[in-house]
Amino acid sequence: MKNLLSLGMIALFLVFGCGNKEKKKTTEELSDETQVAQNESAIEEEVKFPVYDFAGLEPLLHKEGNKTYIINFWATWCKPCIAELPYFEKVNAERKDNVEVILVSLDMPSMWKSRLEPFVDNKGIKSEVVILDDPKQNDWIPKVDQEWSGGIPATLIYNKNKRSFYERGFTYEELNTELNKFLN
Repeated sequence: MKNLLSLGMIALFLVFGCGNKEKKKTTEELSDETQVAQNESAIEEEVKFPVYDFAGLEPLLHKEGNKTYIINFWATWCKPCIAELPYFEKVNAERKDNVEVILVSLDMPSMWKSRLEPFVDNKGIKSEVVILDDPKQNDWIPKVDQEWSGGIPATLIYNKNKRSFYERGFTYEELNTELNKFLN
């Protein structure tokens, strides 16, 4: 009888003892996950541009308004991207009634405050700037365009009747030539 009682106590200890350790571990894991989420949220709150994962950005790639949309994928560390930004700005200013320019920054989170914000301020960029923060490039790149290798600069121009993707930089003249195909 003593042996049976001892076995029962050991069984209860194992069941409840392990359960408590599991709960503690789960609580610690949740605490770590919560801390990571809070850190990411704090970074996003500090930055002055909207931060999207691809699901959040995707509606910007499929607007159905009466404008022609220019979505430019760029980064502050990309020299060809920087070279063409003034052309997007000029088009945005000249054709704001029927063209909307959205500049999608692919800068890393560590660069948002230290590099992206000062760059946009110093260059006086008036176009809408958003940040794409989604590490699953292999998933979202083909959703932007099946043929896109992922290189930048890259630009999507579309309206309700036409859609074209360009994995290259533009001069002002080249950008207007392509844009005119959408506006005529």
